Amino acid sequence: MIEHGKFVSEYQDAVRSMREGKFDLSVSADLGDEVGKLGFDLNNLARELERKFNEANKLHEISEEVTAGIFLDDVLNRAYASFRPVIPYNRMGCALLSDENKIATAYWGRTDASNVRIKIGYSAPMAGSSLQAIIETGQPRILNDLEVYLEEHPDSFSTRLLVDEGMRSNLTCPLIAQGKPVGFLFFTSMKKNAYQNIHQDVFLQIAGQISILVEKSRLYQQLYELNQKLIAAQYELKHRAMHDSLTGIYNHGAIVEHLEAQLARSRRNKQTLSIIMIDVDNFKQFNDTYGHLAGDAMLKFVAARMKECLREYDYIGRYGGEEFLVVLSDVDYETAVKTAERLNLVIGGETVAFGGNLLAATISLGVAVVENSSIHNIDEIIMGADRELYKAKSNGRNRFEVCRI
Repeated sequence: MIEHGKFVSEYQDAVRSMREGKFDLSVSADLGDEVGKLGFDLNNLARELERKFNEANKLHEISEEVTAGIFLDDVLNRAYASFRPVIPYNRMGCALLSDENKIATAYWGRTDASNVRIKIGYSAPMAGSSLQAIIETGQPRILNDLEVYLEEHPDSFSTRLLVDEGMRSNLTCPLIAQGKPVGFLFFTSMKKNAYQNIHQDVFLQIAGQISILVEKSRLYQQLYELNQKLIAAQYELKHRAMHDSLTGIYNHGAIVEHLEAQLARSRRNKQTLSIIMIDVDNFKQFNDTYGHLAGDAMLKFVAARMKECLREYDYIGRYGGEEFLVVLSDVDYETAVKTAERLNLVIGGETVAFGGNLLAATISLGVAVVENSSIHNIDEIIMGADRELYKAKSNGRNRFEVCRI
């Protein structure tokens, strides 16, 4: 009785330790009576509680890591790296349900196999498949010998692909979020019986977490994609609002806006500002002779060639009709003259093919160089360039004139 009392006291201490979360213990269990059996039971209980405690801690760590993902691919990549300590697998895949849950499509997958057979986008109908039963029961399915399963189900094409890939056992978890089936999570191993001794409740917990994250990340992905489309649409609208539909260069409002910005910048930095007003020579006569489509072709050609000749940070716009305006950033008098000369030579040295004809084009240019932008406004600068443009046209066209303002 004294020895029994000693064991009872030891067992009571063990129970208190386990209540405090201390499971790494062992009690005496060497009596062949009921008290001794209680010792064995306590040791087994401690080991089982320690396993579940470690499992719960690991699942918590996994949950924190996986939840940190935002987009679905990120969530699944984190899951792939995090689950290895608790699940044996050489391959992990995710299939999502679509078309009112009639089709399962491989959305994501990672594998150690060199010969990948089931690729992203692979799909299969749910009707009559074994996956349908998994969704209906909500329970994971374990196949510990895929080769045997394939012999028994020779029509299972996905199993055949997995076997060809070198996989030998599989665990399939249903993904169900708030009662709604969303897809499947597949864990596959190159070893047979990899999932023989697993506890399915662990995988139900994992699948439950992933299901919620899948829905969250899919919604976030949809919102992100919608936002990107809105941004692209806004950019397109802004681009259209600022660009001439025929030539693709800036329109009147946009080029004047750039001129205003460059004038303000020149005032702040005390820099020289230069602009060039350009007019296609004899455009009305050309338009009347060959038609408006030929005139459009000429304008597009002139705009494209001038754009090629300018620096990326210079601006060119269609000022109106056959007139163009070029705004040169931080350019002195000599550079402005060289730029006008280059533009004149490039345009005047080529022809435009239209309707079987080679149509020669020339331009006249008026250059205005503003060395003290603090005392001049946009109207004065444009008027100065305009005066030089008309002077160039009066002096025979196909030339440029320059003034300092």
